[in-house]
Amino acid sequence: YRDIYPEEFYRKITDRKLGVAGQNVLDLGTGTGVLPRHLYRYGATWTGIDISPEMVKIAKEKFKSENVKFYCDNAADFDYKKLYDCIIIYNAFPHFDEPLRLFEHLTRHLRKGGTLTVCHGMSREKIIAHHENVSHVSHLLPEADELKEMMGKYLRVVSVISDEKMYLVSGIKE
Repeated sequence: YRDIYPEEFYRKITDRKLGVAGQNVLDLGTGTGVLPRHLYRYGATWTGIDISPEMVKIAKEKFKSENVKFYCDNAADFDYKKLYDCIIIYNAFPHFDEPLRLFEHLTRHLRKGGTLTVCHGMSREKIIAHHENVSHVSHLLPEADELKEMMGKYLRVVSVISDEKMYLVSGIKE
């Protein structure tokens, strides 16, 4: 396991006011639990979902806190049984089939005033190059404005960043 992003990147995500402090956070495509390692200390109750049993096993081994839970399941079909204040899809969006169906499903499990954020710790171009030869990627990461339009069907988009360091689109449920 190697964390490729500096601490300042995670602070930048937190500084975007994504709603992590003291709230219920849902992390889709959680992998080995990279994001909660940096952000759950801000007081969030964290639920991580990943389709890979191996990744979830590693994440569970890293966290023994009551506030952090991991499940192996398909995030697009998972019955979350509660509402979340913040849903984050971090470094995982190209792996999800049917983004509009995913946004519709997730919006039903988001509290009014809650945020849904898609973010990557590198530019769109680097993400696409990284996934060039990976067979389990469902689609290319869309242009930020295209993702803003998709997300805008369900949420009020409040933040769009697409530069050489990061990619982020975030919306609020009204």
